[in-house]
Amino acid sequence: MISLDTNILARFLLNDDPVQFKLARDLLARPNDYTAPPTVLLELVWVLESYDCTHAEILQALRMLLGLPNFKPKSFEAICYAVNWYEAGMDFGDALHIALSAGDEAFATFDKTLGKMASQNGIAPQVQVLGR
Repeated sequence: MISLDTNILARFLLNDDPVQFKLARDLLARPNDYTAPPTVLLELVWVLESYDCTHAEILQALRMLLGLPNFKPKSFEAICYAVNWYEAGMDFGDALHIALSAGDEAFATFDKTLGKMASQNGIAPQVQVLGR
């Protein structure tokens, strides 16, 4: 298994550097299995946002990556939850934090918007907003 950096995935998705796009595409076309830590996907969303990709374009890109037969990111289930919550309107970073906290009693925050979004979507673990 080969772990990929954000820049490989970004060049593959954005095709903003023809040489690096071809290298990334050719790498992913090899019969190897690839992975990435959740932090790479978090950073990838930030990069795509900085390139003014729309919410829909980012969702499409994430789903395309997750659908590649040879791409198996670490914490796959948590990433899938985060993508679904991101689609529902949650910030991807917040969604990933909560998804990676699965099995914990609660997720504590001061972020009232996050608490409201989590409550509306039945997200687990329970999000506890401090200082209400």
